[in-house]
Amino acid sequence: MRSPVLACIDGSECAAAAAEWAAREAGLRGVALRLLHVVPRLPGTAVPVAAKDHVREIGAQLVRRTVEDLAGRYPDLDVEGAQSEGAEADAALDAAARDAGLLVAGTRGAGGFRDLAVGSTALRVAAAAPCPVVLVPPRPGTFPDGPLAGRDAPRVVLGFDAHHPVGEAADFAFSAAALRSATLRVVQAWVLPAESVSPRSFVVTEEDRATWEDREVLDLSDAVRPWQEKYPQVRAALDLRLLHPAEALLNASRDAELLVVGRCAEAPPAGGRLGPVAHAVLHHIRCPVAVVPPGAAADQP
Repeated sequence: MRSPVLACIDGSECAAAAAEWAAREAGLRGVALRLLHVVPRLPGTAVPVAAKDHVREIGAQLVRRTVEDLAGRYPDLDVEGAQSEGAEADAALDAAARDAGLLVAGTRGAGGFRDLAVGSTALRVAAAAPCPVVLVPPRPGTFPDGPLAGRDAPRVVLGFDAHHPVGEAADFAFSAAALRSATLRVVQAWVLPAESVSPRSFVVTEEDRATWEDREVLDLSDAVRPWQEKYPQVRAALDLRLLHPAEALLNASRDAELLVVGRCAEAPPAGGRLGPVAHAVLHHIRCPVAVVPPGAAADQP
C-alpha cells in the first residue's frame, strides 16, 4: 500500500487551506488522506480534568467536521481523522509522519503572531520531518477550480544547483509536475566567478558574462538530464538567474502551483535544519512550498 498524505488541522485558516491542498494532492496520488489534530496543552500544572476533556472534545468535533466536509466533496477519496495528545505539535507530527508519504501543514497555526509569514512549529516540522513537507499559505486562488485560472497550464518550480544537485528534491518536483501535467521550471541562481571581473574597474564585459552563462546553462542541462529521461512526459524549462538563490526562487514562483526545495543534508540528529535558502524562502512564502529531506523517495505517477 502506498503511503498516505498526512495533514495537520487545528481550526485555523492556514490549516483549512492545508487540508484542502492535501485532499487534492491525495487524489492526484491515488492515496488515502489522514487528518491529525494535536490536542493543545493547557497552561498550568493543575488543570482540571473537565477542562482537558472539553479541549479534547472541541478537537474531536473539528476532526469529524473536516473529515465529513472533505469526504463529501471528494467522494472517491479515503479520508480518516485522528487526535494526538501528550506531546508538542511538532513532535506529534514528526511521529505521525513516519508512516506518511507527505506531510502537509499550514504556514501558521491558531496561535502565535498573525503577522508572521511562517510559524515556529511549521519551521521545526519542515526542518526535521522524515518525509517531504508542504507548507501551504492561506492565499486566495491557491486552489482554483478546474485546470488553472488565467494560465494555459499549471507550473511547478524547482530550486536546483547543478554543482550540488539534490536528487530527492529533483525527483519530487518532476513527479509532482507529471501528476499535474505541469510545466516544470528548473531555477538555478548563479554568480559571476571572481576571475571574470576586471581588477581595475570591477566591470564584467558582456562577452565574459555570456561565456560564463553558457557554461552554467550546459552544466544545468547536464545535471537535469537524468530526471528528464526518467520523466519524459514532463516539459522542463531551464531558468538561470543572476540573483541570490532565495530571491530567484521567490521571483520565479510568484504564480506557481508549487515550489520545491531541498533540505540541508548536514542535519544534526536531534533536530535537523532547513538550510539558508529554504529558510529564507519560507519566511517570504507566496505559494505552497515543498521541503524535501535527504533520502526521501517520490511516489511515482
